[in-house]
Amino acid sequence: MKTIVLALTGASGLPYAMRLLECLLQSGQRVHLVYSQAAQIVAKQELDFVLPNRPQDAEKMLAERLGQFSGELRVFGRDDWYAPMASGSNPGDAMVICPCTMGTLAAVAAGLSDDLITRAADVMLKEKRPLILVPRETPFSAIHLENMLKLSHAGAVILPPNPGFYHHPQNVQDLVDFVVARILDHLGVEHALMQRWGESSK
Repeated sequence: MKTIVLALTGASGLPYAMRLLECLLQSGQRVHLVYSQAAQIVAKQELDFVLPNRPQDAEKMLAERLGQFSGELRVFGRDDWYAPMASGSNPGDAMVICPCTMGTLAAVAAGLSDDLITRAADVMLKEKRPLILVPRETPFSAIHLENMLKLSHAGAVILPPNPGFYHHPQNVQDLVDFVVARILDHLGVEHALMQRWGESSK
């Protein structure tokens, strides 16, 4: 069982995050979840559900929404400085910020740690653990690109949610699964979300 820190911020793309959370828990991983206030707004707008303010309420709501799973879920408040991922002594195996706003990306690139999300990302970089950022913005400005390059040089993986079409997607869920599959690949988590390039369809 791996411990994956999953952070949700206020960019468009909460369907990616919820599918990723579902896949991680169904595959038996331990997920430490934290989300921003803006992510709560986007969840309501894009998925028509409310992410509760209290972590205990969020754990209960998500468990009910996701159904049976073999993994473990813990939700932390964005100002919970006693959370495991706030310290290099207990950082988890990897972290994903999905979706990642340009503001969050800039804060991580600048080494700012003024909430649990940016602190956890800073810990991942300094401890040389996998950090995957899923930036959802278009077009990218020169500032955005410079921040991404800076983070890439620091060891982060920049994984924009750009779905491919060679697997002949039939619906929106197929497009979501394509991106989530790439995230899971970088986390080293097995999945069967899509047929891989070069694999037979038989």
